[in-house]
Amino acid sequence: MPAETDIPRQAPSVTEVAIVVYPSAQLSAIHGWTDLFVLATAVARVHGSVRPGSIRVTHWQANAASGAVQRVFDTGPEANSEPAYVLVPSSLIEPPGPDVATLLGAWLRSRHDVGAVVASVCLGAFILGEVGLLAGRRATTHWALRQTFADRFPTVMIDTDRLIVEDGGVITAGGLLAWVDLGLNIVTRVLGPSVAVLTARYLLFDAAGREQRNYSNFRPRLQHGDAAVFAVQEHLDGAGSEAISVEEMAALARLEPRTFFRRFRRATGLTPIAYYQLVRINRAREILSSTRKTIKNVAWDVGYADVAAFARVFRRVTGLSPSDYRRRFGVDGAPAEGEPPRTLLGSGVGAG
Repeated sequence: MPAETDIPRQAPSVTEVAIVVYPSAQLSAIHGWTDLFVLATAVARVHGSVRPGSIRVTHWQANAASGAVQRVFDTGPEANSEPAYVLVPSSLIEPPGPDVATLLGAWLRSRHDVGAVVASVCLGAFILGEVGLLAGRRATTHWALRQTFADRFPTVMIDTDRLIVEDGGVITAGGLLAWVDLGLNIVTRVLGPSVAVLTARYLLFDAAGREQRNYSNFRPRLQHGDAAVFAVQEHLDGAGSEAISVEEMAALARLEPRTFFRRFRRATGLTPIAYYQLVRINRAREILSSTRKTIKNVAWDVGYADVAAFARVFRRVTGLSPSDYRRRFGVDGAPAEGEPPRTLLGSGVGAG
């Protein structure tokens, strides 16, 4: 039997994670990913990993003169590897234009064709959509631009309730700070879950159970050109605790109920009842986060006489119970029921 020192040991594997750099890209994601993967490699080295290895972080950018996409930064230039993961960061405010896709399209497609997992965060999904990597796939992006994305890429099955969606070797993550969630997801795949947990603890980041729908607000479709439907939408938005039936909505629109139902769905993409539920849950979110009203009174304020029914709908829409939502998003020092609202200085006395 050979001595232990005679047994050949497998060299730790190197996994290259390529981060794409483009004009208007979110710099905090580019540099944050770099730090996160370097840290995770150090954690794996110190604490051990069920998957011994390291992450080589590279940055890739299109050459202004030749147009070729090249490495411009490398934490492991001595390694002989090709990207196993390609990460496309978000832009900060506006979706990247088609010019960015023109610069990166051929390279991104070629990386995916040879087996690399291509991933985006937030508005980076618009780049993947432009280059054709999301056609026919499920994907997510920032919840506030759901309709814009759906209009631009109708063959993509968009799901902005979820924070991370994977389909066919393409991963999309929603929200500007979801780069952390995506980074830890990749650490889990490459170095194992224990390293990902230790890395998250070191960063004081708790990703457990996060969903994009916990944060998103309902953004109704208003620019549809149907004046009768728009009048009903305005009424529902200001209805307060008033309960309104579909028949009453149809009367407000001065339409026969069947005609109203059809036109409302065509204009808003939702049935009248589903739309009204989302309006009321939106209002409940605001009350829960800004006051200390009881759950029962919040339900009544938004038109639910049945508190249990309100809680069921609230959880279905937001992914959280009303009390959990308040614990996560409530403002410390919110006024108790009956107290006047406070100013920014914390006093109950108005500035005037």
